[in-house]
Amino acid sequence: MKIGILNTSILTTAGEYTLKDITLEDAKQIIAGQEIDGAVGHQSTSEILTTLLKRDVPVNRQFFQQQVGQKCIVFKLLGRPEEGKILSLADIEKIGYKFQLLERKA
Repeated sequence: MKIGILNTSILTTAGEYTLKDITLEDAKQIIAGQEIDGAVGHQSTSEILTTLLKRDVPVNRQFFQQQVGQKCIVFKLLGRPEEGKILSLADIEKIGYKFQLLERKA
């Protein structure tokens, strides 16, 4: 099953989930050698995730529904940028971010 990549923590369908904070290194290890199914809708976020994860994370404005047993890497900003601002990596570092692992259990 492909590993989902999400640019926010969101439950895409009803179910039971676990969500835990992970490190950037953890995120890299989880996706290593795995197919990914990205649901990242903004070019700047795609570029930043590609840089951080050292893996191509293309823009994909798809309707994503997490499947039972599927893991998703969540990229979560720790603040809210101003409306319409396109963030650079420096902007994101200033705001702060974390990675999380979201797993659908049922």
